[in-house]
Amino acid sequence: MKKTTFHKNYTLFSLVVVFFLLLIACSEDVPEKKNSVLPEPSVDTLQESNKIKEEVREIKRLQVRYSIDSLLTREALDSFASNYTERERNTIYALNRIEEYRVQPNIPIIIPDTIAENLNLYSPFPKELAILDSIPKAVLIAQRIQGFALYEDGKLVKWGPVSSGKQSTPTPNGLHYGNYKAKRKVSTVNKDWILPYYFNFMNFEGVGVHQYNLPGFPASHACVRLYMEDAQFIYDWAKMWKLEDDIIVRNGTPFMVFGNYNYDGPAPWLDLSKDMNNNDLNEEELQTLKNYVSEYRKDPRNFEQEETEVAKNDLAENSVKQ
Repeated sequence: MKKTTFHKNYTLFSLVVVFFLLLIACSEDVPEKKNSVLPEPSVDTLQESNKIKEEVREIKRLQVRYSIDSLLTREALDSFASNYTERERNTIYALNRIEEYRVQPNIPIIIPDTIAENLNLYSPFPKELAILDSIPKAVLIAQRIQGFALYEDGKLVKWGPVSSGKQSTPTPNGLHYGNYKAKRKVSTVNKDWILPYYFNFMNFEGVGVHQYNLPGFPASHACVRLYMEDAQFIYDWAKMWKLEDDIIVRNGTPFMVFGNYNYDGPAPWLDLSKDMNNNDLNEEELQTLKNYVSEYRKDPRNFEQEETEVAKNDLAENSVKQ
């Protein structure tokens, strides 16, 4: 009787020990097998992953190679039109600062080996510009590379091509401000010229941005020409001045015009065939922007009253550090 009880107890004890060892084994980290099958992600997980990837693509500049094509014949031009979709062609036109109807045989154009619809992926302007992070909105117009860029708190929102003033009537460089705007303005130079989505930034000189054809080089009478969609965007996005009794009490969005176009040389974007970074802002241009920002911060009309005090304190601190 005692022997039987002993065996029963021994057997029960053995089972408890085995169960305990199995429990420990199950709780340990087991290396993943190379051929193991992972569970399929849910639809929500896939959507969130794709969204993150899309956001990364939005801010990552494409690494591309550029080539120059002169489209020597009408047949080559027709082949170009059939080889690319309309949206792809629009990207190419924008990179060449030109309208579609202006593309003719023997006019060299730059073509990237990877063509995306989002022009921001080819931006010669940095995605973030720390010197602008204290300015809510800023319009940059780079004459050397014939491009504009819109920044909010130092982050690039949009860029695109321009045609600034020709050599005899250049667009004045400097820190300017958005003044007044009009959806349809008649040119003071020629009454037959209609300027859609006009936004003035030099009041007495009558200089502003507006829609007009882009020929692939600076051609205006000092104004800055834009594609229609870009002119509309800036028209809605930028802010006008604030007047009281015809006196400016608050400046509009700053328009920073800088750089010098080489009228005697080839189009600067053709240099992209040598290096995709050849149209990026250079040190001299960045220094000019820094000077504009310093000038901007000294003007109390760029701030509300309480903001003005903060700006003065910042300037005083910077002066001490220098």
